[in-house]
Amino acid sequence: MTEWLLPLAAGTVAGILSAFGVGGGSLLLVYLTAFAGVEQTTAQGINLLYFLPAAAMALPAHWKNGYVDRKALWPAVLAGLAAAALGAWLATGVDVSLLKKGFGVFLLAVGCKELFSRS
Repeated sequence: MTEWLLPLAAGTVAGILSAFGVGGGSLLLVYLTAFAGVEQTTAQGINLLYFLPAAAMALPAHWKNGYVDRKALWPAVLAGLAAAALGAWLATGVDVSLLKKGFGVFLLAVGCKELFSRS
């Protein structure tokens, strides 16, 4: 009866972190694959669908506060769309275990950079 509480909590935490721009989607992927037992490619699809409304809710506040660089907006959007299409196409042809390992290495690299970098 309460099996929905953990997914609700994970979605809430990921949403809050996404609104801050921290990368809640990455944490959502970790939850889905490590704790919820969802296959990596399915978790990636869920994460993409999750991101759309989360970004739509956070964008007005960031826009209002001047956190959107209008000069960089369209080049970033166009490059992001092209890279997302290419990445999705490549991900469909890669073995799931390789995707998991690559994502794990990425998270470790980002974590180490954040842990050991000086700001």
